[in-house]
Amino acid sequence: MTPRKPITTAIIGAGNRGKDVYGNYALLHPEEIKVIAAAEPDPRRLKKISQDHKIPLENQFKTWEDFFQKPKLTDTVIICTQDQMHTQPALKAIELGYDVLLEKPMAVSPIDCSLLVESAKKSKRQLRIAHVLRYNNFFQTIYSLIQSGKLGDIITIDHRENVSYYHYAHSFVRGNWSQEEKSSPMILAKSCHDLDILYWLVALQGGYPQKISSFGSLRHFHRGNAPPGAPERCTDECPVIESCKYYAPRIYISIIPLLHIVQKGGSGIPKLMANLAVNYPSLFNHLKNIIPLFKKVEGYEGWPVNTITEDFSVQGRWDALRSGPYGRCVYQTSNDVVDHQVTLIEFNNQTTATFTMHGFSYTEGRTIRIDGTKATLLGQALDYGNTIKLYDHLTGKEEFILRTKMNIEPESGHGGGDTLLMKSFIDSVRDKSSVEPLSSAQESLESHMMAFAAEESRKTNLVIDLDEFKSRF
Repeated sequence: MTPRKPITTAIIGAGNRGKDVYGNYALLHPEEIKVIAAAEPDPRRLKKISQDHKIPLENQFKTWEDFFQKPKLTDTVIICTQDQMHTQPALKAIELGYDVLLEKPMAVSPIDCSLLVESAKKSKRQLRIAHVLRYNNFFQTIYSLIQSGKLGDIITIDHRENVSYYHYAHSFVRGNWSQEEKSSPMILAKSCHDLDILYWLVALQGGYPQKISSFGSLRHFHRGNAPPGAPERCTDECPVIESCKYYAPRIYISIIPLLHIVQKGGSGIPKLMANLAVNYPSLFNHLKNIIPLFKKVEGYEGWPVNTITEDFSVQGRWDALRSGPYGRCVYQTSNDVVDHQVTLIEFNNQTTATFTMHGFSYTEGRTIRIDGTKATLLGQALDYGNTIKLYDHLTGKEEFILRTKMNIEPESGHGGGDTLLMKSFIDSVRDKSSVEPLSSAQESLESHMMAFAAEESRKTNLVIDLDEFKSRF
C-alpha cells in the first residue's frame, strides 16, 4: 500500500497551544501532518516555530492578514491567537477554502460564534473547535457508561473544575486571561470545555439546557488583600516570601520544575533544590554543574515556564520575573475576572446539573458525580491519575471502571485529548468524511451559549431562559 501524504497546515498564533501542543504533534508525527507556514507577531516565537519545522522564509508571516494575502498555501489552518482575535482569521480561512482547527473559545460574543457556525455551513468547510475533553479516555468512558444504560436515567450531575492555585495565578491574575475586556469571561475562556461536557452527556438522553443561573465573584485577588508592605513585584524584597504561596520565583523556578521531576521518577533532595534556586541562585548555578538532578530543574522547558521566557535557565527565569508580567504581586495587578463561580442548569428532560469552577485547588483536575436511577458514578481526573467508580443501587456492588496513573507521555495534554483531537481532525481532512465531527462548530455553539448565558445571569442575578437568550442572536 502506498503511504498517504501528510496533510499540510499553517499555525496562526505560535504560543503555548500553537507551537507547543499542535506544533509538537506535527514534529512527533511527520507522516500525518506537516507545518509549512506560520503567522506570529512575536519575532522570537516566529523564529522558534520556523526553526522547529524548517519553514521557509517566504512562509513566515508577522500577521494572519499577511498569511491570507497569499494564494491558498496549505490544506488546513490551526488558529491559536488570543481569544479576542479568533473570529476574523477563522472567517477568512473558511472563505478561502481552508479546513480549520480553532482553539476554544471559538469567539467572545454570541453573535460572532453564530456567524462562524453559519459561515462554515455555507462553505461546507470543516470548522473544528478544540473541545479536547470530549476525546480523552476519562470522558469517553463516562459517555459510554451512560450510553450503555448502566446508570439508568440521569437525574443530576455535579461537575467541578478545580484549577490549581498556581495555574489560576499564572493565567487569570498575571497572565493573558486576567481581564475580561482583553480576553473573555473566565467561564468562557476556561470552562466552555466543561459546559460542553455537560451538554454532551445529557444530550445522550435527549436533554438540552433550558434554564441557567450563576453566581460568582473576584473575592481574593485584589489590592485589599495585599500583605502589609508587599511591593508591586515579588522580586522587589517582598517581606512575606516565606508565607506567600504565590511568590513568583517559587512557582516558576522551583515548584513546577520539581513537580516535573517527581512525575518523571526523580527524588533525592527536591526541597533543598527549591530553596537554593529561589533564595540562593548563584549557589544553585554552581551546584547544577555537579549534581545531575539540579540540571533537570535548569532544563525544564514545559508549561508555564515556556510562557514567561525563551531563556529557560534559572537566570533567564529570574530576569523574566524581574521585568515581565509574571513577576507581579498577585494582589496588585489589574485583573478583573472571577476567581470562583457556580452555575446551575436545568435541562428540558428535568435533569439538573451544577458546575463549580474555582482557582484555589491544591492540584489540577476535574471531578464529577452522576446520580442515575440505577447507579451512581464518581469520577476524578486529576494531575496524578484518573478513577471512575460505579455504585450499583440494586446490588450495592462497587466497581472500578477506570483506574490509571498519571500519563506523562509527551502528548498527554488534557488526559490525551490533545493527541486524539489532532488524530481525528487529520483523519477527517484526509478522508473528507461526511460524518459530523465529535466537536463540530454546531455542537460547540451550544456550550458557548451556555457560558454567555451563565455570565449574564451572574451579572444580572436573573435566571436565564436559554431558548429566549439564543433567539436574540
